[in-house]
Amino acid sequence: MKARLFKTLLSVLILFSVSSGVIAGTYQPADKHEEQIKEELSVDGPYILYQPDGSVRVISVNKKLKIEDKTYTKLSKNYSFRVTDHKGNNSFKVRLHSIERPEWKYDKPEKTFVMSDPHGRLDCVISLLQGNGVIDKKLRWNFGRNHLVIIGDVFDRGKDVPQIFWLFYKLEEEAAKAGGHVSLLLGNHEPLVMANDLRYTKDKYKVLAKRLGMKYPQLVGSNTELGRWLGTRNTMQIIGDGLYVHAGLSKDFYDKNLEIPFVNQEMSKALFMTKKERKALSPLTAFLYSNDGPIWYRGLVRKEAKYKPLSTDSLQMVLDRYQVKRLLIGHTIFKDISTFYNGKVIDVNVDNKENRNKRRGRAVQIEGNTYYVVGDNGKMRKL
Repeated sequence: MKARLFKTLLSVLILFSVSSGVIAGTYQPADKHEEQIKEELSVDGPYILYQPDGSVRVISVNKKLKIEDKTYTKLSKNYSFRVTDHKGNNSFKVRLHSIERPEWKYDKPEKTFVMSDPHGRLDCVISLLQGNGVIDKKLRWNFGRNHLVIIGDVFDRGKDVPQIFWLFYKLEEEAAKAGGHVSLLLGNHEPLVMANDLRYTKDKYKVLAKRLGMKYPQLVGSNTELGRWLGTRNTMQIIGDGLYVHAGLSKDFYDKNLEIPFVNQEMSKALFMTKKERKALSPLTAFLYSNDGPIWYRGLVRKEAKYKPLSTDSLQMVLDRYQVKRLLIGHTIFKDISTFYNGKVIDVNVDNKENRNKRRGRAVQIEGNTYYVVGDNGKMRKL
């Protein structure tokens, strides 16, 4: 009786072990990849890749969540396509256009609209821009001869990364025709993705790349339309009396006495490199991409010693060198638009989804010498 009971219990134990993947006290998932990446796709792209033989590969995920992968001998001169968000909404048409690096210095227009860190949330971008008259109901430029600035970080965290890039890409051409400007600066997440550091990247992008037999950075690399465009974006830019940079400028940066056009060129040289390749390129490149460089430094808004906070005197030296009155940055997130150093530093980065829901500040609009905090329904208060 005892022997029969023992055999029964042993059989149950073995059955449980096999069905649950537990053998000899270790957990063995049936599919290791499924444990790491949740298999999911949503509307995505398009990604336009220029092939070595001159052909062009266009990849996207359609509304039926099927991957479309087509190769063309060449694209027509005015090739265009429609873009929608990951749910198949917010549709707009994009036409390919010539790509040039923006100027590093612009005169102050009547209005400058400044936002930061959209992180793949197209609905938040559209709501903010429409609510302040920068774009119209059909997502077309509506800001005349004025200037839209995005202080970096479109990649990661959200499900509409290429869609946001395509929107700004489209608006850039429309703004130019109206006498205005769109300036997308590089953040720290752009080079993170290019270096295949995908710790903040949504699974949908990894899944798409895997199914294509590629690494995700290949979909936005230097041989793609979006990559070519990103490779000409500035890291630092002056508009009127303001200097725009994603994270901030450290004392170590000041001591290197770097011209803004030079910084922009050096950052672009290494954008599509791995972290190891950037270090090998030059000590200066390694510094520019380091924690004390312009896309990572937090010492303008964080006072802990590890962030190497900038003294008031040193900040004034930075402002004097570049002949500006203030720095406008993103990168470090706050509950609302925040100022430091008696208004000489303005941090524009907030949790866009939360602030939209709670009707808090999400951007800055500059009119003459007056700075306004704006939300999804226009001006909220003077800064």
